[in-house]
Amino acid sequence: MSLPTLLNTRSPLAPPAAQRARLDALPLARTFREAAASAGHEPLRPVAATTLQINVGKRCNQVCRHCHVDAGPDRREVMPDEVVEACFALLAATDIPTVDITGGAPELHPRFRDMVARAAGLGRRVMDRCNLTILTLPAYEDLAEFLAVHRVEIVASLPSYAGAMTDRQRGDGVFEKSIEALQRLNALGYGAPGSGLELDLVTNPVGAFLPAGQAALERDWKQQLERRHGIRFNRLFTITNMPISRYLDWLERSGNLQGYMDRLVQAFNPATVDGLMCRNTLSVGWDGRLYDCDFNQMLDLAVEASAPQTVMDLARGLITANPPPVSPVEALAALRRRAIAVGPHCFGCTAGAGSSCGGATADA
Repeated sequence: MSLPTLLNTRSPLAPPAAQRARLDALPLARTFREAAASAGHEPLRPVAATTLQINVGKRCNQVCRHCHVDAGPDRREVMPDEVVEACFALLAATDIPTVDITGGAPELHPRFRDMVARAAGLGRRVMDRCNLTILTLPAYEDLAEFLAVHRVEIVASLPSYAGAMTDRQRGDGVFEKSIEALQRLNALGYGAPGSGLELDLVTNPVGAFLPAGQAALERDWKQQLERRHGIRFNRLFTITNMPISRYLDWLERSGNLQGYMDRLVQAFNPATVDGLMCRNTLSVGWDGRLYDCDFNQMLDLAVEASAPQTVMDLARGLITANPPPVSPVEALAALRRRAIAVGPHCFGCTAGAGSSCGGATADA
Protein backbone atom coordinates (compact mmCIF):
# COMPACT_ATOMS: atom_id res chain seq x y z
CA MET A 1 0.00 0.00 0.00
CA SER A 2 1.26 3.50 -0.82
CA LEU A 3 2.32 5.83 1.96
CA PRO A 4 0.62 9.21 2.28
CA THR A 5 2.68 12.32 1.64
CA LEU A 6 4.05 14.38 4.52
CA LEU A 7 1.85 17.26 3.41
CA ASN A 8 -1.27 15.11 3.44
CA THR A 9 -0.58 13.83 6.96
CA ARG A 10 0.36 17.32 8.21
CA SER A 11 3.73 16.06 9.34
CA PRO A 12 5.83 18.54 11.33
CA LEU A 13 8.56 17.91 8.75
CA ALA A 14 6.39 18.77 5.75
CA PRO A 15 7.51 22.45 5.61
CA PRO A 16 10.99 22.89 4.06
CA ALA A 17 11.91 25.34 6.83
CA ALA A 18 11.24 22.65 9.44
CA GLN A 19 13.51 20.23 7.59
CA ARG A 20 16.31 22.79 7.41
CA ALA A 21 15.94 23.55 11.11
CA ARG A 22 16.10 19.86 12.05
CA LEU A 23 19.28 19.31 10.04
CA ASP A 24 20.88 22.52 11.30
CA ALA A 25 20.25 21.44 14.90
CA LEU A 26 22.32 18.25 14.54
CA PRO A 27 25.76 18.28 16.18
CA LEU A 28 28.08 17.45 13.28
CA ALA A 29 31.87 17.28 13.15
CA ARG A 30 31.98 20.20 10.69
CA THR A 31 29.79 22.25 8.42
CA PHE A 32 29.55 21.58 4.72
CA ARG A 33 30.97 25.02 4.02
CA GLU A 34 34.07 24.00 6.00
CA ALA A 35 34.28 20.70 4.15
CA ALA A 36 34.02 22.39 0.75
CA ALA A 37 36.69 24.91 1.77
CA SER A 38 39.02 22.03 2.64
CA ALA A 39 38.62 20.88 -0.97
CA GLY A 40 39.53 24.31 -2.32
CA HIS A 41 36.02 25.71 -2.75
CA GLU A 42 35.41 28.72 -0.51
CA PRO A 43 32.78 29.59 -1.39
CA LEU A 44 31.40 26.90 -3.66
CA ARG A 45 30.60 28.50 -7.04
CA PRO A 46 29.10 27.26 -10.31
CA VAL A 47 30.73 26.85 -13.69
CA ALA A 48 28.90 27.31 -16.99
CA ALA A 49 25.46 25.69 -16.98
CA THR A 50 25.31 22.55 -19.11
CA THR A 51 21.91 21.36 -17.87
CA LEU A 52 18.58 23.10 -17.41
CA GLN A 53 16.65 20.91 -15.01
CA ILE A 54 12.94 21.67 -15.11
CA ASN A 55 10.88 20.35 -12.22
CA VAL A 56 7.34 20.52 -13.60
CA GLY A 57 5.56 19.76 -10.31
CA LYS A 58 4.92 17.37 -7.48
CA ARG A 59 2.10 15.28 -8.89
CA CYS A 60 2.98 11.59 -9.08
CA ASN A 61 1.18 8.28 -9.42
CA GLN A 62 3.45 6.81 -6.72
CA VAL A 63 4.27 7.64 -3.11
CA CYS A 64 7.78 6.31 -2.38
CA ARG A 65 9.35 6.06 1.05
CA HIS A 66 12.55 7.85 0.10
CA CYS A 67 11.08 10.65 -2.08
CA HIS A 68 12.89 13.96 -1.59
CA VAL A 69 10.05 15.78 -3.39
CA ASP A 70 7.24 14.46 -1.15
CA ALA A 71 5.43 13.80 -4.42
CA GLY A 72 2.17 11.93 -4.74
CA PRO A 73 -1.32 11.84 -6.26
CA ASP A 74 -2.54 14.37 -3.68
CA ARG A 75 -0.06 17.09 -4.67
CA ARG A 76 -1.42 19.92 -6.81
CA GLU A 77 1.74 21.87 -7.68
CA VAL A 78 1.95 22.00 -11.50
CA MET A 79 4.13 24.33 -13.58
CA PRO A 80 1.96 27.03 -15.24
CA ASP A 81 2.23 28.11 -18.86
CA GLU A 82 4.09 31.32 -18.00
CA VAL A 83 6.94 29.34 -16.49
CA VAL A 84 7.03 26.81 -19.34
CA GLU A 85 7.32 29.62 -21.87
CA ALA A 86 10.06 31.34 -19.87
CA CYS A 87 12.06 28.10 -19.78
CA PHE A 88 11.91 27.84 -23.55
CA ALA A 89 12.77 31.51 -24.03
CA LEU A 90 15.87 30.82 -21.96
CA LEU A 91 16.72 27.73 -23.98
CA ALA A 92 16.24 29.48 -27.31
CA ALA A 93 18.54 32.35 -26.27
CA THR A 94 21.35 30.19 -24.88
CA ASP A 95 23.35 27.11 -25.82
CA ILE A 96 22.57 25.04 -22.70
CA PRO A 97 22.86 21.57 -24.27
CA THR A 98 20.76 19.38 -21.94
CA VAL A 99 17.14 19.65 -20.82
CA ASP A 100 16.37 17.44 -17.82
CA ILE A 101 12.62 17.13 -17.16
CA THR A 102 11.70 15.88 -13.72
CA GLY A 103 8.92 15.94 -11.10
CA GLY A 104 6.96 14.21 -9.46
CA ALA A 105 6.11 12.13 -12.45
CA PRO A 106 6.92 14.71 -15.15
CA GLU A 107 4.77 12.87 -17.69
CA LEU A 108 1.66 13.88 -15.72
CA HIS A 109 2.17 17.52 -16.67
CA PRO A 110 -0.41 18.47 -19.33
CA ARG A 111 2.32 20.01 -21.52
CA PHE A 112 4.94 17.31 -21.06
CA ARG A 113 4.82 16.16 -24.69
CA ASP A 114 4.93 19.72 -25.94
CA MET A 115 8.00 20.41 -23.81
CA VAL A 116 9.76 17.30 -25.07
CA ALA A 117 8.99 18.10 -28.71
CA ARG A 118 10.12 21.73 -28.36
CA ALA A 119 13.35 20.85 -26.58
CA ALA A 120 14.14 18.20 -29.17
CA GLY A 121 13.29 20.68 -31.92
CA LEU A 122 15.90 23.05 -30.48
CA GLY A 123 18.46 20.31 -30.90
CA ARG A 124 18.91 19.70 -27.18
CA ARG A 125 19.59 16.44 -25.44
CA VAL A 126 16.32 15.68 -23.64
CA MET A 127 16.13 13.57 -20.49
CA ASP A 128 12.97 12.24 -18.86
CA ARG A 129 13.24 11.17 -15.22
CA CYS A 130 10.69 8.41 -15.34
CA ASN A 131 9.31 6.22 -12.55
CA LEU A 132 8.48 3.51 -15.17
CA THR A 133 5.04 2.65 -13.81
CA ILE A 134 3.59 5.73 -15.51
CA LEU A 135 4.24 3.97 -18.85
CA THR A 136 1.83 1.19 -17.91
CA LEU A 137 -1.18 3.39 -17.12
CA PRO A 138 -3.99 3.20 -19.73
CA ALA A 139 -3.87 6.92 -20.52
CA TYR A 140 -0.12 6.73 -21.23
CA GLU A 141 0.13 3.53 -23.25
CA ASP A 142 1.61 5.35 -26.26
CA LEU A 143 4.06 7.41 -24.22
CA ALA A 144 7.01 5.03 -24.67
CA GLU A 145 6.62 5.28 -28.46
CA PHE A 146 6.47 9.08 -28.23
CA LEU A 147 9.70 9.18 -26.21
CA ALA A 148 11.43 6.91 -28.73
CA VAL A 149 10.33 9.06 -31.70
CA HIS A 150 11.90 12.11 -30.06
CA ARG A 151 15.05 10.23 -29.01
CA VAL A 152 14.50 11.06 -25.36
CA GLU A 153 17.03 9.66 -22.90
CA ILE A 154 15.11 7.84 -20.19
CA VAL A 155 16.51 7.90 -16.67
CA ALA A 156 14.38 5.38 -14.83
CA SER A 157 14.12 4.73 -11.10
CA LEU A 158 14.45 1.15 -9.89
CA PRO A 159 15.73 0.60 -6.34
CA SER A 160 16.60 -3.06 -6.83
CA TYR A 161 16.45 -5.93 -9.31
CA ALA A 162 14.78 -7.86 -6.47
CA GLY A 163 11.03 -7.40 -6.39
CA ALA A 164 10.56 -7.39 -2.63
CA MET A 165 13.13 -4.64 -2.06
CA THR A 166 11.66 -2.42 -4.78
CA ASP A 167 8.12 -2.83 -3.50
CA ARG A 168 9.28 -2.15 0.05
CA GLN A 169 10.52 1.27 -0.99
CA ARG A 170 8.07 2.21 -3.74
CA GLY A 171 4.83 0.37 -2.99
CA ASP A 172 3.20 -3.01 -3.62
CA GLY A 173 3.20 -4.09 -7.26
CA VAL A 174 5.63 -1.41 -8.42
CA PHE A 175 8.36 -3.88 -9.35
CA GLU A 176 6.14 -5.96 -11.62
CA LYS A 177 4.90 -2.85 -13.45
CA SER A 178 8.44 -1.50 -13.70
CA ILE A 179 9.61 -4.71 -15.37
CA GLU A 180 6.66 -4.51 -17.77
CA ALA A 181 7.65 -0.94 -18.67
CA LEU A 182 11.32 -1.84 -19.15
CA GLN A 183 10.38 -4.71 -21.46
CA ARG A 184 8.19 -2.34 -23.47
CA LEU A 185 11.08 0.11 -23.78
CA ASN A 186 13.45 -2.66 -24.84
CA ALA A 187 11.01 -3.71 -27.55
CA LEU A 188 11.29 -0.18 -28.97
CA GLY A 189 15.08 -0.40 -29.05
CA TYR A 190 15.87 1.33 -25.77
CA GLY A 191 19.06 -0.03 -24.26
CA ALA A 192 20.11 -1.83 -27.45
CA PRO A 193 23.71 -1.21 -28.61
CA GLY A 194 23.83 1.28 -31.47
CA SER A 195 20.14 2.24 -31.25
CA GLY A 196 20.83 5.70 -29.87
CA LEU A 197 17.94 5.19 -27.45
CA GLU A 198 19.53 5.58 -24.05
CA LEU A 199 17.99 3.82 -21.06
CA ASP A 200 19.67 4.47 -17.73
CA LEU A 201 18.57 3.05 -14.39
CA VAL A 202 18.84 4.78 -11.02
CA THR A 203 19.18 2.87 -7.77
CA ASN A 204 19.36 4.08 -4.19
CA PRO A 205 19.86 2.09 -0.99
CA VAL A 206 16.91 0.66 0.92
CA GLY A 207 18.12 1.66 4.37
CA ALA A 208 20.43 4.08 6.19
CA PHE A 209 23.67 3.38 4.36
CA LEU A 210 25.66 4.52 1.34
CA PRO A 211 25.34 2.89 -2.09
CA ALA A 212 27.88 0.30 -3.14
CA GLY A 213 30.37 0.91 -5.96
CA GLN A 214 28.60 1.98 -9.13
CA ALA A 215 30.73 0.07 -11.65
CA ALA A 216 30.44 -3.24 -9.80
CA LEU A 217 26.72 -2.78 -9.25
CA GLU A 218 26.18 -2.02 -12.93
CA ARG A 219 27.84 -5.28 -13.97
CA ASP A 220 25.72 -7.23 -11.49
CA TRP A 221 22.49 -5.47 -12.49
CA LYS A 222 23.05 -6.06 -16.20
CA GLN A 223 23.65 -9.74 -15.58
CA GLN A 224 20.69 -10.18 -13.23
CA LEU A 225 18.11 -8.23 -15.24
CA GLU A 226 19.14 -9.96 -18.46
CA ARG A 227 19.01 -13.41 -16.87
CA ARG A 228 15.79 -12.91 -14.93
CA HIS A 229 13.74 -10.74 -17.28
CA GLY A 230 15.62 -10.39 -20.57
CA ILE A 231 16.08 -6.66 -19.89
CA ARG A 232 18.98 -4.58 -21.17
CA PHE A 233 19.97 -1.01 -20.30
CA ASN A 234 22.88 1.35 -20.85
CA ARG A 235 24.09 2.65 -17.49
CA LEU A 236 23.33 2.31 -13.79
CA PHE A 237 23.46 5.42 -11.61
CA THR A 238 23.86 5.05 -7.85
CA ILE A 239 22.21 7.81 -5.80
CA THR A 240 22.72 8.46 -2.10
CA ASN A 241 19.45 8.98 -0.24
CA MET A 242 19.23 12.66 0.64
CA PRO A 243 18.32 13.43 4.26
CA ILE A 244 15.33 15.58 3.34
CA SER A 245 11.56 15.22 3.08
CA ARG A 246 10.20 11.66 3.43
CA TYR A 247 13.62 10.07 3.84
CA LEU A 248 14.41 12.57 6.61
CA ASP A 249 11.12 11.67 8.23
CA TRP A 250 12.02 7.97 8.07
CA LEU A 251 15.49 8.61 9.52
CA GLU A 252 13.93 10.56 12.37
CA ARG A 253 11.25 7.99 13.17
CA SER A 254 13.64 5.03 12.95
CA GLY A 255 16.30 6.63 15.16
CA ASN A 256 18.85 6.68 12.33
CA LEU A 257 19.17 10.42 11.69
CA GLN A 258 22.24 11.30 13.75
CA GLY A 259 24.07 8.12 12.78
CA TYR A 260 23.32 8.57 9.09
CA MET A 261 24.43 12.19 9.07
CA ASP A 262 27.62 11.30 10.94
CA ARG A 263 28.27 8.62 8.32
CA LEU A 264 27.83 11.14 5.50
CA VAL A 265 30.16 13.66 7.15
CA GLN A 266 32.84 11.05 7.86
CA ALA A 267 32.64 9.80 4.27
CA PHE A 268 33.16 13.28 2.73
CA ASN A 269 35.31 12.88 -0.38
CA PRO A 270 36.99 16.09 -1.62
CA ALA A 271 37.34 14.55 -5.09
CA THR A 272 33.56 14.74 -5.53
CA VAL A 273 33.26 18.51 -5.16
CA ASP A 274 34.41 19.49 -8.66
CA GLY A 275 31.70 17.30 -10.19
CA LEU A 276 28.75 18.37 -8.03
CA MET A 277 25.62 18.87 -10.11
CA CYS A 278 24.92 22.23 -8.46
CA ARG A 279 28.00 23.58 -10.27
CA ASN A 280 26.76 22.90 -13.80
CA THR A 281 22.97 22.65 -13.41
CA LEU A 282 20.35 25.37 -13.20
CA SER A 283 17.23 24.07 -11.46
CA VAL A 284 13.81 25.60 -12.19
CA GLY A 285 10.98 24.99 -9.77
CA TRP A 286 7.36 24.47 -10.81
CA ASP A 287 6.62 28.11 -9.91
CA GLY A 288 9.61 29.44 -11.86
CA ARG A 289 11.97 30.08 -8.96
CA LEU A 290 15.63 29.28 -9.56
CA TYR A 291 17.74 26.95 -7.44
CA ASP A 292 21.24 25.54 -7.42
CA CYS A 293 19.91 21.97 -7.55
CA ASP A 294 16.74 19.93 -7.15
CA PHE A 295 17.58 19.14 -3.52
CA ASN A 296 17.95 22.82 -2.63
CA GLN A 297 14.67 23.37 -4.44
CA MET A 298 12.87 20.95 -2.12
CA LEU A 299 14.40 22.68 0.91
CA ASP A 300 13.37 26.08 -0.47
CA LEU A 301 16.99 27.26 -0.63
CA ALA A 302 16.81 29.74 -3.49
CA VAL A 303 19.83 31.02 -5.42
CA GLU A 304 21.83 33.85 -3.89
CA ALA A 305 19.90 37.12 -3.69
CA SER A 306 22.35 38.92 -5.99
CA ALA A 307 21.34 36.64 -8.90
CA PRO A 308 18.04 36.52 -10.84
CA GLN A 309 15.47 34.76 -8.67
CA THR A 310 13.07 33.38 -11.27
CA VAL A 311 13.33 32.01 -14.79
CA MET A 312 10.89 34.75 -15.81
CA ASP A 313 13.39 37.38 -14.64
CA LEU A 314 16.13 35.63 -16.56
CA ALA A 315 14.06 35.16 -19.71
CA ARG A 316 13.01 38.81 -19.77
CA GLY A 317 16.64 39.81 -19.65
CA LEU A 318 17.40 37.49 -22.52
CA ILE A 319 14.57 38.38 -24.89
CA THR A 320 13.58 42.02 -24.29
CA ALA A 321 14.78 44.73 -26.66
CA ASN A 322 14.32 47.53 -24.10
CA PRO A 323 17.53 49.45 -23.38
CA PRO A 324 20.00 48.62 -22.14
CA PRO A 325 20.21 45.45 -24.26
CA VAL A 326 21.11 42.36 -22.27
CA SER A 327 22.94 39.55 -24.02
CA PRO A 328 22.59 35.92 -22.93
CA VAL A 329 26.17 36.03 -21.70
CA GLU A 330 25.49 39.10 -19.55
CA ALA A 331 22.19 37.79 -18.24
CA LEU A 332 23.77 34.54 -17.04
CA ALA A 333 26.88 36.22 -15.63
CA ALA A 334 25.23 37.04 -12.30
CA LEU A 335 24.22 33.41 -11.91
CA ARG A 336 27.77 32.24 -12.59
CA ARG A 337 29.16 34.65 -10.00
CA ARG A 338 26.83 33.50 -7.25
CA ALA A 339 27.85 31.47 -4.24
CA ILE A 340 25.95 28.18 -4.13
CA ALA A 341 23.61 27.74 -1.17
CA VAL A 342 24.78 24.83 1.00
CA GLY A 343 23.70 23.01 4.14
CA PRO A 344 24.12 19.71 6.01
CA HIS A 345 22.16 17.85 3.31
CA CYS A 346 25.00 18.57 0.85
CA PHE A 347 27.10 15.89 2.54
CA GLY A 348 24.79 13.42 0.78
CA CYS A 349 26.29 14.44 -2.58
CA THR A 350 29.92 14.25 -1.43
CA ALA A 351 30.02 11.03 0.59
CA GLY A 352 32.00 8.10 -0.76
CA ALA A 353 31.97 8.12 -4.55
CA GLY A 354 29.60 11.09 -4.55
CA SER A 355 26.07 11.36 -5.81
CA SER A 356 24.37 13.40 -8.49
CA CYS A 357 21.52 13.12 -10.96
CA GLY A 358 24.06 11.25 -13.09
CA GLY A 359 25.21 8.92 -10.34
CA ALA A 360 28.68 8.75 -8.77
CA THR A 361 31.01 11.69 -9.37
CA ALA A 362 34.36 10.26 -8.24
CA ASP A 363 36.11 7.14 -7.04
CA ALA A 364 35.29 6.16 -3.48
